[in-house]
Amino acid sequence: MLVPRYGGGSLSDLPGALLAALGVPEPGRPGDALTLEPADRVCLFLVDGLGADLLEAHPEAAPFLSSLPGRTLTAGFPSTTVTSLCSLGTGLPPGEHGMLGMTLAVPGTGHLFNCLRWTLPGGLSMDPEQWQPAPTVHQRAVLAGVRPSYVAPAEFEGTGLTRAVHRGLRYLAAETVDERIARAHEALREPRAHVTVYYGDLDTAGHLTGWGSAGWLSRLAVVDDMARRLAEGLPPGSALYVTADHGMVNATAKLDVEQEPELMAGVALIGGEARARHLYTEPGAAADVLEAWAETLRGRAWVVSRQEAVESGWFGPRVRDAWLERIGDVVAAPRDGLVLLAPSRHPVEARFIGYHGSLTPAEQNVPLLEVRP
Repeated sequence: MLVPRYGGGSLSDLPGALLAALGVPEPGRPGDALTLEPADRVCLFLVDGLGADLLEAHPEAAPFLSSLPGRTLTAGFPSTTVTSLCSLGTGLPPGEHGMLGMTLAVPGTGHLFNCLRWTLPGGLSMDPEQWQPAPTVHQRAVLAGVRPSYVAPAEFEGTGLTRAVHRGLRYLAAETVDERIARAHEALREPRAHVTVYYGDLDTAGHLTGWGSAGWLSRLAVVDDMARRLAEGLPPGSALYVTADHGMVNATAKLDVEQEPELMAGVALIGGEARARHLYTEPGAAADVLEAWAETLRGRAWVVSRQEAVESGWFGPRVRDAWLERIGDVVAAPRDGLVLLAPSRHPVEARFIGYHGSLTPAEQNVPLLEVRP
């Protein structure tokens, strides 16, 4: 188990470090916080699914990235896109910002909310500022005279997730690799620019064909070329940082929990995702569900109560009281290559090869690589 290093070595520590590098003081930053060298402008290349361990395993496919100096950060728990994007957007660990998994129970409703697709059943809606009310680092940056921009496909502009985690920035829609590089270079010409460039196809390839597959390696080569080209266009005095939201493992064992009566007894809702399950139980059934899951998955998953997950720091040093009921009564984080599927409830993920979300190094470790002209 690799519990995230909140406070100095996790993704939630990176936004404050980037602002500090641009000369924006972040009140309350501890003395041992993540520190970066000052820069006039910064560009953050955010690659979905580029785990540090995965990159290290295939240096031949990414010679430029593999040549760069840097360090390794931990993603946070769960090691999944919505949680990490919110950590990067707010500079807060999951327990503070409340985006504690991909699918979470909305307390008191009996419904699961998909934080990635931003959907609720029955046509219900969720206000992004209500679900995630913390100010974003982009809003703080604007007040300090920094120009934050986000370069990504148009399909994500204005979505609930984008509004929850990226409030306050300028969204620069760009589809192709060439368009994203051009828009990033243009934005970096502005004084005190803070530009984030997002690339998601590596994660998609990992889910569909597995990390290390031919399809995944071809996308890694694209990432490597993007990083090189972004670096070549950096203005003097600027810095490029390359990081990721999580790593990945390939499934070696799939367990359909819906076909296991002892696991389903007392479970009202199955949330989270295959590598980080939130189990919301029927009234009075939490202890029995914990016992059944812990016994059945002994040695194959870390299975804990909500209280134990919180006290063990999985979600950060503190979880806000308002977010506690978003966490399952029981939390299951598989080890090795096990995935916990519920095909009738979550049919798409049942067909994946690559998964992420748990507390293994392959999922938690993400790179922080640096380029300066």
